[in-house]
Amino acid sequence: MRPKKFGQGIISRLKADKGKAIICGFQTTMFSIENILHQVSKPARYTGGEWNSIVKNWDNTPIRSVLAFPDTYEVGMSNLALPILYHILNSQPDVLAERVYAPWIDMESMLRQHNLPLFSLETKRPLADFDIVGFSLGYELTYTNVLNMLDMARIPVFSHQRDSSFPLIIAGGSCVLNPEPMADFIDLFLIGEAEEAILKFLEAYREYRGDKGRLLRQAAKLSGIYVPSLYEVKYHKDSTLASLSPKAPEAKPIIERQIVARLPQPVTNPVVPYVEVVHDRGA
Repeated sequence: MRPKKFGQGIISRLKADKGKAIICGFQTTMFSIENILHQVSKPARYTGGEWNSIVKNWDNTPIRSVLAFPDTYEVGMSNLALPILYHILNSQPDVLAERVYAPWIDMESMLRQHNLPLFSLETKRPLADFDIVGFSLGYELTYTNVLNMLDMARIPVFSHQRDSSFPLIIAGGSCVLNPEPMADFIDLFLIGEAEEAILKFLEAYREYRGDKGRLLRQAAKLSGIYVPSLYEVKYHKDSTLASLSPKAPEAKPIIERQIVARLPQPVTNPVVPYVEVVHDRGA
């Protein structure tokens, strides 16, 4: 059982952040969030405010992204790629990057019961308010969590159902070397190491952000980026891949996996979690 004093500390951090939770188009009182947190296990999974977490000014930052990990906070916080991307994105003056993790079943139940969408840790904004939602796909068992998180965020699951009024849904990680299982749901894949590719993509995003179709076509020209909607995919009768053919001039016939020739400096100020994270899962 969690000590009462620790739980009060969580609520205190939320109260200090009062006024930043804009959910479903109206401002939610921190009292309602407090009530939810008192009814779920490990509420620190959802409070944010950790040591070294970064909170940028929402109104003064034009590109708003959220890094989404489709597993629980404890698993996601031990991931080594997210801190690198978190640092790279937040180092851009015109970009903010926040975080969201798959809620545990008790928190999901409370959010659905209270008609609240999934929100980011840093500012408690609903995911639908962001410009870009970036999923990290490290293992196939999280694929259904991606769809569930989109559903909880009230973002259409299928990419063809999302116009420019919805966030752009992108994905990276080791699993996207075989992107087709998620191709109907993701707007854009970063194939390989994303440290350099994400910055090149942001250059295109700055110029074409108002037009999703044009943005995707321009992004498809970049090395390591696969835009499923710009390709025609055919399968054999046994459901194995038969062919992948570009159906737009911007789409490359071959998408090369990106490898960073020179690794960036390691993150020296990683976010320090308030709950014990998982490092002992088997390979």
